[in-house]
Amino acid sequence: MNSTTAAHAADIVAALLFIFSLAGLSQHRTSRAGVAYGMAGMALALVATVVAASQDVSATAVLLIVVATVIGGAVGLWRARKVEMTQMPELIAVLHSLVGLAAVLVGWNSYYEVEAHGAAQTAVTQDLLGIHHAEVFIGIFIGAVTFTGSIVAFLKLSGRIKSRPLTLPAKNALNLGALTAFVGLTIWFTVAPSLGLMIAVTALALTLGWHLVVSIGGGDMPVVVSMLNSYSGWAAAAAGFLLDNNLLIVTGALVGSSGAYLSYIMCKAMNRSFISVIAGGFGVEAPSGGETEHGEHRETTAEETAELLENATSVIITPGYGMAVAQAQHPVAELTQALRRRGVQVRFGVHPVAGRLPGHMNVLLAEARVPYDVVLEMDEINDDFGGTTVVLVIGANDTVNPAAEEDPSSPIAGMPVLRVWEAENVIVFKRSMSSGYAGVQNPLFFRENSRMLFGDAKESVERILRSLSATDPGPAASSEGREAAGQPTPV
Repeated sequence: MNSTTAAHAADIVAALLFIFSLAGLSQHRTSRAGVAYGMAGMALALVATVVAASQDVSATAVLLIVVATVIGGAVGLWRARKVEMTQMPELIAVLHSLVGLAAVLVGWNSYYEVEAHGAAQTAVTQDLLGIHHAEVFIGIFIGAVTFTGSIVAFLKLSGRIKSRPLTLPAKNALNLGALTAFVGLTIWFTVAPSLGLMIAVTALALTLGWHLVVSIGGGDMPVVVSMLNSYSGWAAAAAGFLLDNNLLIVTGALVGSSGAYLSYIMCKAMNRSFISVIAGGFGVEAPSGGETEHGEHRETTAEETAELLENATSVIITPGYGMAVAQAQHPVAELTQALRRRGVQVRFGVHPVAGRLPGHMNVLLAEARVPYDVVLEMDEINDDFGGTTVVLVIGANDTVNPAAEEDPSSPIAGMPVLRVWEAENVIVFKRSMSSGYAGVQNPLFFRENSRMLFGDAKESVERILRSLSATDPGPAASSEGREAAGQPTPV
C-alpha cells in the first residue's frame, strides 16, 4: 500500500469516526464517547492530509502545513481551557466565522490557480471548467455569508451590539434581490469569469450575511447559531469540492445536514418558520414599552423560599442563561439532593432554546451531576406545572413568559414556553426587573402566585441550602423519604 492509498483509507476511517461522533453526541450518556470519536477522527484527518500533501508539494510546504496545524491546535487548546461555559455560544460563532473565511480564501485561491496556470496545467479539464467556476462562485458566496453572519452573531451574543432585530424598510425584498443578483452573477461568471465579478459576489455575500443575522432578535439567537453551524458545514463541503478532498466534502455535509436538521427541530419547538430563518429574520422589533411594568411585583427572601420548599411535595426547576452566568449549577444540584432527601419530588424543565445555545442547560446540569432522569424537555413536563407546589425559575426569562401565549402583539407571540405560572407558587431568581434577552417584559413577575428573589442566583441558592441544612433529616430519614416519594436511593 502506497502513501496515497493509505491517505484515502484514513479518510474513510475518519469519516466513519465523525459519524460515530454525531451518534454519540445525540445522547447524554454517550456524549463523552462522541467527543472522543470526533477528536480521533480529526487527528487522523490531519495526518492523512499531511501525508497526501507530501506527494504533491515540497518538503518546505509540508513543514508549513505542520507548523500551521500546531499553532492552530495550540490556540484552540488555549481558548478551550480559558473560555467560560457562558461564553461557549460566542466561541462557537467565532469558529463558524473562521470556517466561512477559509471557504472564501479557498475559492479565491482556486480561481487564481486556474487563471494563472490554465486549465490544462491543473486538475480541472477544459470540459469541467464551467463547473469549476460555478463551484468557486458558490463556495465564496456561502463562505462570505457564514463569515459576516457569524461575526454579527458573536457581537450580539457577547453584548457588544444590541440584541434587538434591525428592521430595514422592505428587508425581505432586499434579501430576495441579493439572492437574485447572486444567481445572475453566477451564470455570468460561469460564462465569462473575471476579477470584477469575484469582488462583486464577495461584497454581496458579506453584506447579505450581515443583514440576515442583524435582522433576527436575541430571543431567536439559539436557532441562528444552529443555522450558522449548518452554513459553515456547507461552506466546508464547497471548499472540499474545490480542493478535491473527499473527507472535507463528507465532513461538511455531515455538519451542514445535522445543523439544518437541528435548526428545523428548534424552529418547530419555537413555532417558527424554518424558511424564515434561512431568509433572515423572523425577529420583530420589540415594542418601545418592553421595559414597562405590568403591576406590582412581590419580593421574597431565601429563608422564606427555604420554608416553602421544606413544605412542598413537588418542585420543578426551570433553568436559564442567568444560571449559567452565576455558575449556580452546582448549588442547584446540591439543592436537588437536599430536597430529595426530604422526599420532595424534584424535576427540571428545560426549554429547547434555554440559554444561548442548543443544549446549554443540559450540559451545565450534566456537569453538576444532576441525574439525567429528572431533566425533562418542555413537552414532557409542561402539563405537570398545574399540580406542582413550587417552581423555581433560575435565570430564565423569555422561555417562561406568558405573553407568548396571551399577547398576540408580543414579539415572542406563538413561541411555546414553559407554563410555570400554572404552579401553586413561583419563585423567580433574578438580579433585577429588567426584561429578557429578547427585550420583552415578563408579566409572570407580577402574577399573584409569583415572588421575586433578587440577587446573584448562586448566592441565593446557597442561602437556601444553609436554611435547609438546619433541619436536614439525615441519611436514615433521607432513605425513608425517597422510598415514600417513589425515588431510587443513590448508590
